[in-house]
Amino acid sequence: MALPWLVLLLALPIFFLGVFVWAVFEHFLTTDVPATLQHPAKLRFLHCIFLYLVTLGNIFEKLGICSMPKFIRFLHDSMRIKKDPELVVTDLRFGTIPVRLFQPKAASSRPRRGIIFYHGGGTVFGSLDCYHGLCNYLARETDSVLLMIGYRKVPDHHSPALFQDCMNASIHFLKALETYGVDPSRVVVCGDSVGGAVVAAITQALMGRSDLPRIRAQVLIYPFVQAFCLQLPSYQQNQNVPFLSRKFLVTSMCNYLAIDLSWRDAILNGTCVPPDVWRKYEKWLSPDNIPKKFKNRGYQPWSPGPFNEAAYLEAKHMLDVENSPLIADDEVIAQLPESFLVSCENDILRDDSLLYKKRLEDQGVRVTWYHLEDGFHGSVIFFDKKVFFFPCSLKIVNAVVSYVKGI
Repeated sequence: MALPWLVLLLALPIFFLGVFVWAVFEHFLTTDVPATLQHPAKLRFLHCIFLYLVTLGNIFEKLGICSMPKFIRFLHDSMRIKKDPELVVTDLRFGTIPVRLFQPKAASSRPRRGIIFYHGGGTVFGSLDCYHGLCNYLARETDSVLLMIGYRKVPDHHSPALFQDCMNASIHFLKALETYGVDPSRVVVCGDSVGGAVVAAITQALMGRSDLPRIRAQVLIYPFVQAFCLQLPSYQQNQNVPFLSRKFLVTSMCNYLAIDLSWRDAILNGTCVPPDVWRKYEKWLSPDNIPKKFKNRGYQPWSPGPFNEAAYLEAKHMLDVENSPLIADDEVIAQLPESFLVSCENDILRDDSLLYKKRLEDQGVRVTWYHLEDGFHGSVIFFDKKVFFFPCSLKIVNAVVSYVKGI
């Protein structure tokens, strides 16, 4: 009876080692690490670990043990959270939506600034615990009351769960600012990656709400603001750069929007977008809007393939303004508050920031732009990770702190 257990005990280390070797091979065969990135060896190691965990999650999913996203989020939530003596941190629920409130302990002579934070992770990764350190730092360093929203994610929930949860929790908070000691004239919305997309979409949606305080400013950290064109210069140049490859981006987008993955090529080639829609929005989506200096590195001019109506019927909701806030009407864009945009040179989503920056500026919205030549997607999450720290991570966080303190 002991023999099967002994065999299993010996087989498990071999299995985990084999998966890790596979992840290392996958990294070196498929991943680009640009020369401008600092600490390339550290980045490679972290990306190998990332691929290893994703591969393990996919194996567990195929075995019916646990879905890959839930496995990764379980690991996120296993991380130890440090208590900050300067803050009171409270886990709450706004209806069914879990939120985490960060409040400075020190007394204040006037209501504080408020920050609503939507975390990234492509609706696959990320959690309240994963982003605890970042939100803790932002609340403490800006002396603000910060609300982080824990929205529903795949595989159990799909569009529009992310938008609905963040919208409902934001409205709940905005209606109760007095309760939390927040100045209604100094509320900032902030988010990274897909959280940046939520910032754009929700700020636009709230513009017409006379019953709520007006958002003072929006902070978008390498946001995803359009699902139309995945062949922009940065999508070509950085398609295999950690930690967001173009393949993973399209897969995550399809999973969240409940689009069958068989349509992935149609989305990449732009054949799911009707020609009249391309013509309507080309003035905002064209690579001509990207400054020339960003197109010097390996960009090949591109045009969409022949229109595929079946693909359009399957994927047309990705063209809704909630999922592509870049295409909002001029009248909406013109009403938006001042904005702080962060972009990273080695990020597939760099050009989303550049296009949204131009859209805002063309409509007279004040924009502060912060660009990092050594930055990469997801870098902000490493700002407090000690041995896994990257200089660009702290640069982003401190730039956001500096901007918010000026509100």
